[in-house]
Amino acid sequence: MGYGLMRRFQSGKNPKICLTIVETTMEKALRAIGKANRLADLIELRVDYLKNPALDLLLNAGEKPSIITNRRKEEGGRYRGDEQSRLAILREAVGLGSAFVDVELASERSGFGELVKNRKRTRLILSSHDFQRTPSTEELRELLDRMIRYRANVAKIVTFARSWEDNLKVLSLIPYARKKKQAVVVFCMGEKGKMSRIFAPRMGAAWTYASLDRKRASAPGQLTIEETKGIWERLG
Repeated sequence: MGYGLMRRFQSGKNPKICLTIVETTMEKALRAIGKANRLADLIELRVDYLKNPALDLLLNAGEKPSIITNRRKEEGGRYRGDEQSRLAILREAVGLGSAFVDVELASERSGFGELVKNRKRTRLILSSHDFQRTPSTEELRELLDRMIRYRANVAKIVTFARSWEDNLKVLSLIPYARKKKQAVVVFCMGEKGKMSRIFAPRMGAAWTYASLDRKRASAPGQLTIEETKGIWERLG
């Protein structure tokens, strides 16, 4: 999906929500997908939470575009196997025609390159997660430029907000990316980062992430889908 086709996910007038599924059994995951079909614009399937994910069943259950994510432990995930096996699940998702796969920029280059080369219908989300801090604006731009060079359909950059000003650094990537015709998902984690989750898609980010309820949050500071929609309604 090129930048032109991604524009439907980037309208500030119609911000999008991706609901993250973090269930630990297939039964619970399929039930959560049923709820997400009614509430969300996209569905992220965090298969690193599942012992034996049946991707075909998960993808067939989704009525909205799906993101398959098998998050590495270094960036907040639960996957504990080897890197080749982790990336093999993403390759399977590509073969099954998942709308998106999310792979970390820090992944092994050989497996990462194979994903880039072999994708057809599937769009690539290149992601980076910093649970400790928010780098400088210059560092963030350099990170985004690297993702562009690796042909990301969507560049996802997530940091941890230690101050309110950190939100502004991350949100400033949106107009920077727009000039480069690059679709982005950006926000800050943590209590002080919640405002960036709300404002990023209204400023032109492709979407924001939310959970079904507070117990199912996949990252610090993640709002529920009900909370996110409620705030957007009050903002008009």
